[in-house]
Amino acid sequence: MLRLIAALFLMVTPLAAEEIVLGLSRDEVAITATFNGSDVMIFGAVKRDAPAPDGGPLEVIITLSGPLEPVLVRRKERVLGIWANTDAVEVDEAPSFYAVATSAPMRDVLTSVEDLRYGISIPRVIRSVGAPSDVENAGTFTEALIRIRAAAGLYQILDSQVDMEEETLFRGQITLPAALTEGNYSAHIFLTRDGVVIDDYETDIAVFKAGLERWLYEVSRNQPFWYGIMSLMIAISAGWLASAAFRIFQR
Repeated sequence: MLRLIAALFLMVTPLAAEEIVLGLSRDEVAITATFNGSDVMIFGAVKRDAPAPDGGPLEVIITLSGPLEPVLVRRKERVLGIWANTDAVEVDEAPSFYAVATSAPMRDVLTSVEDLRYGISIPRVIRSVGAPSDVENAGTFTEALIRIRAAAGLYQILDSQVDMEEETLFRGQITLPAALTEGNYSAHIFLTRDGVVIDDYETDIAVFKAGLERWLYEVSRNQPFWYGIMSLMIAISAGWLASAAFRIFQR
């Protein structure tokens, strides 16, 4: 009976006609003392069990998202001639880094309904629902967060930056800036046709501190007293060396 039900289920449930086969140029990024950014190449192919269906061209969307974190966004205004913080809104969840790359302009690759369903564009991945009732235009705080992080290279929109060859092979490159948050980064790939997602695939890239950066991070978290003493000794030594060098050049 179970075999008969399974056979009937397979008969009425069509298999995905186009599926993603993914590759990464690297599955981990080490943050060292000399780290100044890194490039991640995401590439793959489209596996088909049948000829490509009729319709619009096959498109690809690649997203790379850093760890989610709450963010407090403040608004500054002039009060008695001085710039001061006034209103504040806490964004519940925002990725520390987010890049979205497409094989064509976003408006041609994804419908707004599919974007709402899968949460692909930058405004859709930011969750902010707890704005105080006395704050006017709460949506501008999210817009300000996106603008500030985009200027710092932490939020990236890479329209038409994914190469697609014969609707079979694709590749895209995303540049990670130097100011990265440690944690697991999620790489998500979507196949779309006529603006509708037909398949998606997700994998992780580990970003971690290594070498001296890792040792300093662990000491600062686990032994704050000795970390403070060490920082004080380094500051005193640097000041003494600077004064000694100044006296030598004065002679």
